[in-house]
Amino acid sequence: MDIIYNVLAFIAAIGILVTIHEFGHYWVARLCGVKVLRFSVGFGKPLWIKKAGQDQTEYALAAIPLGGYVKMLDEREGEVAEHELDRAFNRQHVSKRFAIVAAGPLFNFLFAIAAYSLMYINGVNGIKPYIGEVINPSIAWSAGVKDKDLIMSVNGIETLSWEKARLTLMQEAVDGSPLNIQVQSKDFQIRDLLLDISSLNFLQNEQTDLLTQIGFGMWRPQIPPQIDEVIPGGAAEASGLKAGDKIVALHDKSISNIRQWVDEIRANADVDMQLVVMRDGQRVNLQITPRLKQDEGQQIGYIGVKNVVVLPEELRRQLRVTEQYGVVDATLEAINKTWQMSLLTLKVLGKLVIGEASVKNLSGPITIAKYAGLSAQIGFEQFFAFLAIIGISLGVLNLLPVPMLDGGHLMYYCIEIIKGSPVSESMEAIGQRVGMALLMMLMTIAIYNDVLRLVE
Repeated sequence: MDIIYNVLAFIAAIGILVTIHEFGHYWVARLCGVKVLRFSVGFGKPLWIKKAGQDQTEYALAAIPLGGYVKMLDEREGEVAEHELDRAFNRQHVSKRFAIVAAGPLFNFLFAIAAYSLMYINGVNGIKPYIGEVINPSIAWSAGVKDKDLIMSVNGIETLSWEKARLTLMQEAVDGSPLNIQVQSKDFQIRDLLLDISSLNFLQNEQTDLLTQIGFGMWRPQIPPQIDEVIPGGAAEASGLKAGDKIVALHDKSISNIRQWVDEIRANADVDMQLVVMRDGQRVNLQITPRLKQDEGQQIGYIGVKNVVVLPEELRRQLRVTEQYGVVDATLEAINKTWQMSLLTLKVLGKLVIGEASVKNLSGPITIAKYAGLSAQIGFEQFFAFLAIIGISLGVLNLLPVPMLDGGHLMYYCIEIIKGSPVSESMEAIGQRVGMALLMMLMTIAIYNDVLRLVE
């Protein structure tokens, strides 16, 4: 069921983003007076076609939902009637052709801005960036970072939540320059600290957590987990666990937080363990044996429960933060976030090209489908944020000066503007072959990485 859910979420995500991208080309082409013959979401055999408008444009849904295209009137693709020559794409001034091609990626960025704006207007809930245990030795330890410090800013950029702090640290660390962080200690003293990350090559390793390499993580309150739901037929039901039970100890170990509880269960498949819970104010002793389960190529213990961590209301208020703005400020914040995410994507791509980032960090459709499904299950807000991030990535990738991509065509138009005449058809043909080879190589590496993550 998870696979089906992930696939459906992936198809929905790609369908939305492709439609937006192609609508950019379509809309600007219409504004420039170019005749649009077909607007297709998907490739291959059309499953549905409808003709509409004065030009009887075909609107189609095709069988392969991994892309789309806008087909315009063009002498290079077929004979054009004399009375429609002025509406052919290839007959347009280079400025119009440039605008039509650039509109696709531009609409990806506009969608991201719109998505982030709506999220900030509605309010984005997060957790304040309190630092947990600081590893000794580590970069953070050497800089004087202490547990329970609150990260106020990174290189002068305010960090209201862990999401903002993590993203800002990543953005600022890509260049390898020292990070200036401002923290507030337990006694409310403000300290400015310098993290020397010059020795880090965090992009050389596959999906390595930057915070772990720096030497700290998120602070988590030491509150035992509580069983929210017991799934029928599982090891938890067989042991006598009930909804509402609070975990106290497992296998003679005191359980202080949900991560410890989950780690112990996962690490002890087919092991008989003594379990102590609090039930209606009384300590209850149980015996539980986690069952063996395959999870992404690993054998783990599984008991069949849904856990919940019950935080005291006072602590909940202390940790919770909501980023919410009016329309104008939300739009400005959305523009800034879209710009920062675009810049980060471009920097990482640059590191890949010069060999300072591992190609193992590339992800293909399998990984994207997985995260599409996860974000959709969490909620509409997370799925919207996922769409914005993927939309930004598509926008940046499409603007790269690689033939076959929009950026490759824009590169040709820039050359045409400089030399005063179009690039020759033979050069375009060579470029198309080179571009196709590069894209195939990139996709092969990405899918290979996806498969490795599934089997490891």
